[in-house]
Amino acid sequence: MIDNIGFVIGDISRLIRRTFDKRARAIGVTRAQWRVLTWLRRHEGTNQSALADRLELDAMTLCRMVDRLQDAQLIERRRDPEDRRAWQLFLTTKGVALSDQLEPIGEQLLQEALADMPGKDRERLLALLELFRSNLQSIDEADADRKRSAHG
Repeated sequence: MIDNIGFVIGDISRLIRRTFDKRARAIGVTRAQWRVLTWLRRHEGTNQSALADRLELDAMTLCRMVDRLQDAQLIERRRDPEDRRAWQLFLTTKGVALSDQLEPIGEQLLQEALADMPGKDRERLLALLELFRSNLQSIDEADADRKRSAHG
């Protein structure tokens, strides 16, 4: 059963990404770009290092991506007032507008995917997925703590 749950969740994630990619491409956005724009929309002021960690990208890959997004005037870098070596990232007006275009694409896709599911089942599904995520975050944090303890 566990293998099946992991497979189904992975497959759902893949299908969401693939379908969203096709729809986002129509407005000229790549998956990598929408991930950065969406994350920054929710957490403006994040520095590049933290964003690279969150998106599970190496620092140089993210730096090149940020360069391209800055060249397209979608994001801007600002010096981190607490660390002269770091840059904080912010959406520009153009980046916010593009993010606004992406949001309904994702919302429409999810509504289509949930079309045959009654409201109570949707609420229950969300609650179960939140619990699942919370448990995984706790496991991840405990593993990181054990690793630090073993090396410290």
